[in-house]
Amino acid sequence: MRIGFALPQFGAQALQAGHVTRFAREAEALGAGSLWVADRLFAAVDPSVGYAGTDTVPEEFRTVLDPLALLAAAAAVTDRALLGSSVLNAPWYPPALFARQLTTIDRIGGGRLLVGLGTGWSPEEYRAAGVPMDERGARLDECLDVLDAWWTTDPVEHRGAHWEIPAAHVRLKPARAPRPPLYLAGFAPRAVERIARRADGWLPIAAAGGKFDPEAAVTGPMARIREQARLAGRDPQALDVVLRVNTSSGTTVEDIAGVLRRARDEAGVEHAFVDPMYMTGDVDRCLELCGRVLESVGRG
Repeated sequence: MRIGFALPQFGAQALQAGHVTRFAREAEALGAGSLWVADRLFAAVDPSVGYAGTDTVPEEFRTVLDPLALLAAAAAVTDRALLGSSVLNAPWYPPALFARQLTTIDRIGGGRLLVGLGTGWSPEEYRAAGVPMDERGARLDECLDVLDAWWTTDPVEHRGAHWEIPAAHVRLKPARAPRPPLYLAGFAPRAVERIARRADGWLPIAAAGGKFDPEAAVTGPMARIREQARLAGRDPQALDVVLRVNTSSGTTVEDIAGVLRRARDEAGVEHAFVDPMYMTGDVDRCLELCGRVLESVGRG
């Protein structure tokens, strides 16, 4: 099982930004198979929609480092770990600029980028980004169109409802042909249909320390995605899964290891990553946790 970890990006960890490259190098040396970022802009003072079904936003989201900058930094100082996003809020970004940034990161890393995209949940962040939230699904679809064109054709040309790219030469393509693997998040019917038609894989979430049901969290939804992929004429077994394991302040190493083992043994998950931001705000402590998780799962 490939096990990765989130880069120090939020909360007190973000205040130690000078240690991000050291974290990436040392986590890889410990055996981390991948390094990950997420995409938050801020924590609204009076959120109209809270985080993960609550009516609040975690305090950690008040202090945030840019995900694309972190991926570029990690790409420059590592050799083997995959570099992933779970997830980037694609509707926020002009797709041509987004494609150039992602291609650059993939080139720096030698073809190790996994592009995980979603739409986010905060109306306040959408307002700050200057993007109508009710257009998020359509903008994600159009972004996928632009990325595909940018990465696989030359000249590149696109005319859509929200963006236009006049015929232009774009000769720098990703290091991994024909493009980086593309993962999408979501559970809603429209999201499932989009994953089945357009993605290389799905990004489910599990909470360590809570009740983890591999059938409800992974295998059941994935079966529905694969069935829709089959109906769309795709190979259902070609779709991959990368499981995100979220933690809380009371999570233990054994809680995390238990979820990873069950995901591996009961749901066939071959790649997962852990986000320890709620467990510690210290980069050195986070590295220690990474080592202990890898050791514990390896023993199991």
